[in-house]
Amino acid sequence: MTYPESVRFLYALGNEIKTAKLGLDRIRKVLAALGDPQRAYRVAHVAGTNGKGSTCAMIAAGLHAAGIRTGLFTSPHLIEPTERIQIDGVPVSPEQFRRAFQVVHEAAEKLDLDCHPTYFETVTAMAFWLFRELRVETAVVEVGLGGRLDATNVVEPALTVITPIDFDHEMFLGHTIEAIAGEKAGILKAGVPAVFASQRPEAAAVLDRFARELGIRVRRAEEFVVRDLHIDARGASFSGIRVPLAGEHQVENAITAALALEELAVSPAGIAEARWPGRLEHIYPNPDVILDGAHNPAGARALARYLERFYPRRKIWMIYGAMRDKAVEEIAGILFPLASELIFTAPDYSRALRPEALVEIAERGETAANVREALATARSRASHDDVIVVTGSLFLVGEARQSM
Repeated sequence: MTYPESVRFLYALGNEIKTAKLGLDRIRKVLAALGDPQRAYRVAHVAGTNGKGSTCAMIAAGLHAAGIRTGLFTSPHLIEPTERIQIDGVPVSPEQFRRAFQVVHEAAEKLDLDCHPTYFETVTAMAFWLFRELRVETAVVEVGLGGRLDATNVVEPALTVITPIDFDHEMFLGHTIEAIAGEKAGILKAGVPAVFASQRPEAAAVLDRFARELGIRVRRAEEFVVRDLHIDARGASFSGIRVPLAGEHQVENAITAALALEELAVSPAGIAEARWPGRLEHIYPNPDVILDGAHNPAGARALARYLERFYPRRKIWMIYGAMRDKAVEEIAGILFPLASELIFTAPDYSRALRPEALVEIAERGETAANVREALATARSRASHDDVIVVTGSLFLVGEARQSM
């Protein structure tokens, strides 16, 4: 199979959300057939609702800066699936991705499974196999969905990290913060140290209970002493650490990453080298174009705080598109009042919500056939002092990034 053929095959498999195939049996059997590659290196395992990817990127940057050969596995990707699997900050090549797919697919075909592993299970196995083949020393692994039944939860981690927990994927994880926190806490392992970001009280109570029962030594973000905090529109600095990612919430993520790096016996100074596209990412000046994949209420609140703090008197053109299974009405109440102009579109995915439905929710705005058309409309009509914000879905942000 060629690289494009392997990608098409993966897309045809369907993910856990679409196919409701959560569980660890298939991934364990596939990895066993591959010689359990996930045991060949140290692993930092990261779960949470918001900030997982950014925190993973900062931990990986710190490890790489310390001279440690570092693997990074995250999801989703913005443009190419190869972005999900990185070595020392660089996505694997299409040929490496294709080869890993071939190895995992052939192994799965020889096994007595109830069905072929899903997209996410397959790519997880590919990442673990590639990390071993490419001699990774430490891998930073982001949970895809939840934690307890996520395909990544077969690792034997040296450290677990839980970023802020909030509402998302309620159909699969539960309709209360306590239930969601219980699913996230499923990555915690007896005797393995953990780092907890600042949490809502009800989530903190659940995590603390799991930690006590498992005899885990925990470091909490609240314990970190922040000195000389400075935040601007492009990043922040505190306690001698430079944060290259924008938004107040990235300070919280950086604190969590710094604690994780200390647990891994690495200086947090390397956080300064982190890159994480599609999260308050500035693309063009005059007018500013900002891409942010805020896809749940907590992410929307973080984006709103950023816009209110750094662009309080600027006209905002908001290009918004979302998936049907998201809390769109709640997000609309947070973000849409900040926008002078609203342009609704949809990412090129079957789960996308129709732009016309978004107009009905907002009771204003216009539609565009795709994000490229929406950007062209906004840029042709916006003045140099205006701000164009593309948000609502990482898939939409990826399409916007690709079109520029």
